[in-house]
Amino acid sequence: MSQDIREFIHPFTELLAFGEPTHLEHAHTWIRNELFEQLAAAGFRSIALETCRVRGLLVDDYVKGGPGDLDTVMEEGFSHRFGEWPANRELVAWLREYNRDRPADEQLTFHGADFPGETTSVPSPRPYLEHARDYLGLDADFSTDDERWSRDEAVLDLTRSPGQSEEAVRFRALGQAMLAELHNRPHDEGWQRAETHLTAALSLLRYHRECAEPNPLGVRLNRLCQQRDGVMARNLLEIRRIEAGRGPTFVFMHNAHLQRTSSSMEMAGERIEWLSAGALVAPVLGDQYTVIAGTLGRNDTFGLGEPDKGTFEGSLQDRFTTWGLADKPTGTVRADTRPEMGYFPVDRHLLDGVDAVLHVRVGRPVTR
Repeated sequence: MSQDIREFIHPFTELLAFGEPTHLEHAHTWIRNELFEQLAAAGFRSIALETCRVRGLLVDDYVKGGPGDLDTVMEEGFSHRFGEWPANRELVAWLREYNRDRPADEQLTFHGADFPGETTSVPSPRPYLEHARDYLGLDADFSTDDERWSRDEAVLDLTRSPGQSEEAVRFRALGQAMLAELHNRPHDEGWQRAETHLTAALSLLRYHRECAEPNPLGVRLNRLCQQRDGVMARNLLEIRRIEAGRGPTFVFMHNAHLQRTSSSMEMAGERIEWLSAGALVAPVLGDQYTVIAGTLGRNDTFGLGEPDKGTFEGSLQDRFTTWGLADKPTGTVRADTRPEMGYFPVDRHLLDGVDAVLHVRVGRPVTR
């Protein structure tokens, strides 16, 4: 039992993943900030969060001393409304202060590692395509009705999806051609940013195409979850390529995206199962990938009561007064959770896909 995360990583670790069991619980997010301060002192030089990779570029510019104000960065630099979380605001402010007056090779980098949208709500590819077009200096028209792409019905109702329209086919062809052109250009200052935008656009176009496939809803949702985590996995590997010479990377997402084993959940009345981003990167990184799952005993805010003693969470409750890191526990699966909590209770399948757990005894509200 410890609150020193350095005791739970080994010399080979290059990607240290810390998961949270629900997005409604904020204790893990505050603890993440404390842990990253420890890790920065130990040589980690980057952090990656479950937020849009393209939007994260704005945050990284800011924490490295770029122009702008914190309010704007929090509003425009995060997806999934994560910019509203006080712990994320504290992290961004701390990163900027840490980087102040430090040389570039010692500064901390912020990365978004997620797909540009949520599973059932994804944006238009237009702005991403236009960024790459403008960088390449090409003449291509990507005008479109953005609302047609971004509405929920475009994902959930295949008859209202633009994913296999003539416009979408044209956008995909132009995007692939631009990617080929980009890879024939020298890597100047804007090259990496252009590629990030263009690969995001092509991911969105593939996602929208899947939304229009004439398959049952459960099949489509399963494939969409897999596509999203596939993008996350690719982003994490790309982040490691960029950061390889500077130091390890700390990653914070939901447990379901980080475990080495497959993930599953109930969505729109369907049982969905897919390979998590962690399951995809683990065979590539091997011992360089370390995973710590976040677990939770109780949270009165959304009605998660005290766990039974015999459950996995119950076996951890009396070991900590607040929170702590521990080896994987034994027990049974708790049965007092509800889908609206967004809480994935600990089970053997999750534990088989992680190296340790970080248990929070009683959850915190949004603020400290």
